Parts: sequence; C-alpha cells; structure tokens
Amino acid sequence: MTMKLRNVPFSPPDMTEAEANEVRDAILSGWITTGPRTKKLEKEVAEFVGVDKAVCLNSQTACAEMALRLLGIGEGDEVIVPAYTYTASASVVKHVGAKLVFVDVQSDCLEMDYDAVEKAITPKTKAIIPVDLAGIPCDYDRLFAIVEGKKSMFSPKTDLQKHIGRIAICCDAAHAFGASRKGRMVGSIADFSSFSFHAVKNFTTAEGGALTWNLPFGNDVVVKELDKNADNTFSGVPEIEGETWNENLYRKAELLSLHGQNKDALAKTKLGAWEYDIIGPWYKCNMTDVVAAIGLVQMTRYEGMLKHRRKMIERYDEAFKSLNVAVLNHYDAVHCSSGHLYLVRLLGRTREEVNGVIEKMAERGIATNVHYKPLPMMTAYKKLGFDIADYPNAYHMFENEITLPLNTKMTDEDLEYVIENFVDIVSNL
Repeated sequence: MTMKLRNVPFSPPDMTEAEANEVRDAILSGWITTGPRTKKLEKEVAEFVGVDKAVCLNSQTACAEMALRLLGIGEGDEVIVPAYTYTASASVVKHVGAKLVFVDVQSDCLEMDYDAVEKAITPKTKAIIPVDLAGIPCDYDRLFAIVEGKKSMFSPKTDLQKHIGRIAICCDAAHAFGASRKGRMVGSIADFSSFSFHAVKNFTTAEGGALTWNLPFGNDVVVKELDKNADNTFSGVPEIEGETWNENLYRKAELLSLHGQNKDALAKTKLGAWEYDIIGPWYKCNMTDVVAAIGLVQMTRYEGMLKHRRKMIERYDEAFKSLNVAVLNHYDAVHCSSGHLYLVRLLGRTREEVNGVIEKMAERGIATNVHYKPLPMMTAYKKLGFDIADYPNAYHMFENEITLPLNTKMTDEDLEYVIENFVDIVSNL
C-alpha cells in the first residue's frame, strides 16, 4: 500500500461548538432535567417525521418498552421479533412479561421473513416488532397486509388494542431516523416507532430516544367517542373529558416515565403548585434538558448529515462493484435509507476469514464492526431455549458480514483510505 497510515474510527459522535454552547446554556439556565428543551425537541422530532406527538425518553429501549406498555401487552401475550437484530428489539418483550417469538430473516435480505411472520401468528399475538436495520425501512405494506388478514383471530385485551382492531406494528426504528418509504417518513408509518439517539447513531443526544405513533383509527379522535367505557390500559388513571388519543398516549407516556407522578418537575415550580399524586408505581426513563440541548442543535444540522451519508454510501457501492460481495440497497424508487450502517457480506467466506479481514483492517488503522451476531447465538437467549439451528438464514447472513465505518466525521480522504485498503485485503484473501 502506498497510502500513509490513517486512523479511521468506526462511529465517533459528530459534535461541534454549537452543541457544546447549547449544552452550556442549558446547564447555566438553572433547568437541567426534563423541561423546555426536551419539550421543544419533542415538537421538532414530531414535525420532522410527520406526526402530531413525540415523547423523548432516555433510550430507544425505553421507547420500545413504552409502546408495549401503552398497548397493555404483558403476561399471556406473544410478540414476534426477527432473530437478526440487537438485543433491545427482543429484551423489551421480556420486560413486560410477554412471550418472545423469534422468526428468521429472508434468505437474501436482512428483513424478517414475512411468510414466517404470518405462520407465527396465534390468537395470543399482540404485536410485531420489525427492525429497520441499517436505516432501511422494512416492507410495511406487507406487514399491514398480514395483520389485516389475521384480524379474525385477534383477541384484544385493552381498549387501545380493541380500537386498533388487529396486531400492532411496533417498529424498532433505532437506526432509521430520517428514513422514508413511498414518500412517508419512518415514524409516521407504523402504529408505534421507537428511535435511538445513542452516541453511535446518525443523530445523537449522547443517550436518548423518541417514541412516535400513528393510530389507524385517528390520533385526534376523542377517547370516549370510540368507547363510552373508561380506558382500561392503566387501572386507576383518570380519564380527561374531551381528551384525544394523541393527548391520552402522551400523558400516559409521561406518567410511565416519571414514576407515575402526575406533575413533572417543571409543573411543580409554579407558585403554590407543589402538591402532586402518584398514579401508579411506574418507571423512570425521562430525557433531560442537558441532552435535549444536543439534539436541538443536531436537528439544525441533520439534513446535511443525511446527504453526507448518502454520498459516502454511493461511493462505497461504486467502489465495490468488482468484488464478490453483497451490500444493502439503501436508496431506490421505493425507499430512502437514513444511511446508518454500511454492511458488507463477503460471499463464500467463513466467519473466521471475515474476522481475519477485520484484524487486517484494524492493523491499518480502520475500525470495523459486525451487525449482528443473531440473538439465538447469545447466552441470554440460548437460556430461553432458542437455537440458531432454527434460524438458518440469520446465521448465513451473519457468518460473512463486516460493517465498514460510515460517519459524518469521515473526510473524503478517510473514505478513499477505507476503500483502497478493503479492496486490497479482500482481493488478496
């Protein structure tokens, strides 16, 4: 190689002085927990994805679990999840006490096998958690067709489930903030969508996430217009006359994320307003204004960051056409990816051979990764009785996968350095 050794990290956070200044302002404002900056970020996230409401919490995991709890999913219920994903997609099912049902991915694609999804549905199935892996939207049309076709066997347990009238689609959109399908933004397509703003994501608040929803019967419908009975998702939660489902879900998400306390800290600062009630013994997963400050600045920069990612992906795609590799389809007439990850499969190679490529890339200063080792191969899920032998496509996709660095801190020179070294190493296997 003739190029000078460089250091190319895998996914450093893209921070500027603007983020630092906004965080400083938040700290010095005297308000550092959930407050005006968090509320502003929620509004901007909702507007960005095209919905009326968003709830910002401390992680995508909290958001995904929140969706299941808002739906009232728990013991005796089943939730379908792809075997090829990160643990957060599946662990939330166990958190709420439901049965986790894995399905394989497709033989030539990382999307869940939709035929397998259809076969896995039982009268106990309450939700499907598809994953927009690498930021590429899944086939929502197919998923909605499946659950519509299974409406006759759906057995609702809560008012919200009854009003939806079918199995809920709760998308793990951790990678997909800024992605779209058929002109609709991810976050406005599924019934519930949960985004990650973790440090390694395109858009970051260091730790954090957002939950959005788009109910099939209408977000602005007044709760009691659909059912004169009180909503039974949370016993003891008083209904508010004239409240829409948008307002209802947002209020309950706040209750669940703040110990069941019916006033947040900001509301309690109003004169004489110290008194509050605890509606239920719930959870603590709110976002703080300190991290929301980062997100507010990221929002001003994000369109440019998405364009940068697309440019890099298109350069990678062009450079690897002559190699015996498979890459993901990030952009076409149907969908536009968020460009979160660049996964490459070295066709015909073993896991050991690909691990050797990872080591050689590291020796040349290039950090790579693997997305993902399927969950049935992980200790926690093997203990639950899952066996990777039952998910051959997931293993086949994993056995020769490597993820190349793709981040908006990379320069054009960094990108060309990665390409030249990867082509050199793979060509000489």
